[in-house]
Amino acid sequence: MNLVIVESPTKTKTIGKYLDPSFVVHASVGHIRDLPKSNKKAIDIPGGFIPHYEISKGKEKIVEEIKKLAKKAENIYLATDPDREGESIAWHIKEACGLKNPKRIAFYEITENAVKEALEHPRHIDLNLLKAQEARRVLDRLVGYDLSGLIWKKVRYGLSAGRVQSPALRILMEREREIRAFIPQKFWTIQGRFETKEKQIIIFTCEEEPKKIEEVERIAKIASTHPWQIIQIKETEVKRSPKPPFITSTLQQTASSRLGYSPSRTMSIAQKLYEQGFITYMRTDSVTLSKDILGQIYHEIESIFGKEYLEPRIYKTKSKSAQEAHEAIRPSKIAVKNAGHTDDQKKLYTLIRERTLASQMSDAKMLRTKVSANIIGNESIPNFSVSGSIILFPGWLKADPRANGEEKELPKLKEKELLKLNEITNEEKQTEPPARYTEAGLIKELEKREIGRPSTYATIISTLLNRGYVEKEGQALKPTDTGDVVSSFLEKNFTNYISDSFTAEMERDLDEIAEGTRDYTKTLKDFYKPFSEDIKHKAKDAEKITTLGENEKFKCPLDENHGTMLIKLGRTGKFLSCRKFPDCMGARKIDGSIMEPPKETGESCPKCEKGKLIEREGRFGKFIACSNYPKCKYVKKSAEEEAKNKTGVSCPECKKGELTGRRGRFGVFYSCSNYPDCKFIIKSKPTGNKCELCGSLMMEGTKTIPERCSNKNCKNHNPHKNK
Repeated sequence: MNLVIVESPTKTKTIGKYLDPSFVVHASVGHIRDLPKSNKKAIDIPGGFIPHYEISKGKEKIVEEIKKLAKKAENIYLATDPDREGESIAWHIKEACGLKNPKRIAFYEITENAVKEALEHPRHIDLNLLKAQEARRVLDRLVGYDLSGLIWKKVRYGLSAGRVQSPALRILMEREREIRAFIPQKFWTIQGRFETKEKQIIIFTCEEEPKKIEEVERIAKIASTHPWQIIQIKETEVKRSPKPPFITSTLQQTASSRLGYSPSRTMSIAQKLYEQGFITYMRTDSVTLSKDILGQIYHEIESIFGKEYLEPRIYKTKSKSAQEAHEAIRPSKIAVKNAGHTDDQKKLYTLIRERTLASQMSDAKMLRTKVSANIIGNESIPNFSVSGSIILFPGWLKADPRANGEEKELPKLKEKELLKLNEITNEEKQTEPPARYTEAGLIKELEKREIGRPSTYATIISTLLNRGYVEKEGQALKPTDTGDVVSSFLEKNFTNYISDSFTAEMERDLDEIAEGTRDYTKTLKDFYKPFSEDIKHKAKDAEKITTLGENEKFKCPLDENHGTMLIKLGRTGKFLSCRKFPDCMGARKIDGSIMEPPKETGESCPKCEKGKLIEREGRFGKFIACSNYPKCKYVKKSAEEEAKNKTGVSCPECKKGELTGRRGRFGVFYSCSNYPDCKFIIKSKPTGNKCELCGSLMMEGTKTIPERCSNKNCKNHNPHKNK
């Protein structure tokens, strides 16, 4: 028996179709080991930045299954994804399962030929790729934990920062400050509605945009009292060349602008298409196409469009640090016109196929025309003009018509031809500030500044959104008050570490580790020694940002004698607080409207014995908590609520506490009453029974499945899906 181990259950089905019965394909379901949550146990810094891994919760059964299969296997093939993360997963499977001499295989498309070719040319696990991925993971953990801990002390409890997310947030904040500082200027656009001798209506626009109404009135008066003629027709033949086939960043950008997909959604859909064998690997910054697929593309273009549409092209990757994959994102078989099991998959596949075909097609030829008109007479006003274009030869636009946009074709006109002005109008406008970045725009900027890698772009954006540092307004990414404060703190105190140059240089260092030309330990030591010293220094010297300034417009609503109010950062953004807080609870919203102050209950906090119990307003209604939050997190529950939340089921992990209902930002969940000493959690109410298959705790299910296993890797977790 031959054992092939992949990450995804979907892959097992696709690959299994191509192999004979002597092969067993099994999934690890992603990572099976990770760093522990406690930073003290995670990395041995003095020992040389040695990470200590633990089997991820819920993956114990998978590890045991692989061990059993491995004992029966004559050959073991690790077929995880063909990038650094895939190499890391392969190594973790080897180590956690105690595999002896497994063979590493990699393929960039899940087709029969690619899989069999990979099996014929196995290799060892690339330890340089592994070290590069490990260095990234360790760096992110060290930076994230140390910076986050400092931000908890200096800004607000519960906030966090990341090595790559922080530079991305800084870029968004730099644009936001430009918008805030922008001073709009008034201007006017002037348009004339003209009629040709053939009774055709054309709208001409004034080529100058006056900044004063007097000039607008002068132009309108002269335009209305003089005859008009065409003074120039300028025709220019232009060519439009196709773009290279998709890489990760361009796929995310185009899917965002054309399909409205977020980067994370695009990557999720692309992952499914790859696992089903429809497209090549979707995390790549290479624009290369293999010789085999080029032959298929040429044949497809000639058979569908004709020989005149074929123009073989070779594209070169712009990024100096391009790595990870050998090919661009393209269909596994170009002749397949429609692929995917859902509408989203079909739309994205079509986008990829159109771009791949277009990349090897001839230029589109356009005739662009600009027609200028003015009055007949001695008085002077700016020219009025209109532009349009016609397609002389569609070329690659035949395969990718959505790339053309809307082209306006003008009627046949001649120079000195008279025009009749039917109406002249003007509209007052203001200059606009620079636009906020969209998700596609931010990815383009990150790629340009060499911040992050193809596999990280979607994660960077989703992390900023999930942390509440950024929110979406339409398609635009707008920093929140919290994001503003965190970025400002980092820019002031850790400028070097969130700069473009430092972040890009660190990515190049990681690339050199992957190439085997840079030492893992020295790289981390060179970074961490000065970084940790800066953290210690800033912990003592950096100012605590509890107050973001004063608001001179408003005074305390409870006592005006307390003076002007202070701007503070709360969980929902900025608000105005009385400067006598906590002695005075007067507060306003940032717009000045009065916030109802918390009511005191007259009780002292039973936990910290220093604070007073006050009634607060939360997302789920009113509750009673300690006034010393966040130092003290005591929340008083009513007898009815406590009775309702109790389950009577003892914690299976610590054996001491009782599983109790709690409410979090994703709804109700059940955790140990000994939290935070014990952090056992399940999603639904426990029934007290144990699973017959794995022994885990059973929890309430649905109407059709009254009870299901709390272990998501167990077949009893979702019985319908596993039937």
